Amino acid sequence: MDYKYIEQLLERYWQCQTTVEEEAILRSFFSQENVPAALQKYRPLFACQQQDVKEQKLGDDFDARILSMIEEPVTVKARTVTMWSRFTPLFKAAAVVAIVITLGNAAQFSMTDKSADDDINYASYKDTYKDPAAAYNKVEDALELVSEGISKAQAYDSAKAVAPAVLRDSMTHK
Repeated sequence: MDYKYIEQLLERYWQCQTTVEEEAILRSFFSQENVPAALQKYRPLFACQQQDVKEQKLGDDFDARILSMIEEPVTVKARTVTMWSRFTPLFKAAAVVAIVITLGNAAQFSMTDKSADDDINYASYKDTYKDPAAAYNKVEDALELVSEGISKAQAYDSAKAVAPAVLRDSMTHK
């Protein structure tokens, strides 16, 4: 028997030039019992393809399964978004800008030329008091005023803290 047509189809098959009908002819040829020994090596390839075609058919319940998957209720999980989480990217951006500006200013300050005008000239300062004792008395008076202000603030804070406790105690004793 002459198998030139099958060999030509195989040649066209390897060059990807066969039609669907010609591939069906090859599958049916290699599914026969009597395949020549020279073409026996191609038999598993086409037999496998024929099995794959049979296995790839959809079942009768395919439509029902797809529709049931589509109609399943979808659970949506709500997530609370706080103000902090909303502004976190803004805070990060502000921190990066602050760091870049700080590093830029530090670099600019370190690279500028320090001239004699920037130095402090202590000789140009004049004392406002001729007598050191009078200057000391003025400083002492100023520090005493600051001390009195701090004492009054502390007394006000302690009175504010005690007042609710006194009110609470007076209400419980009635």
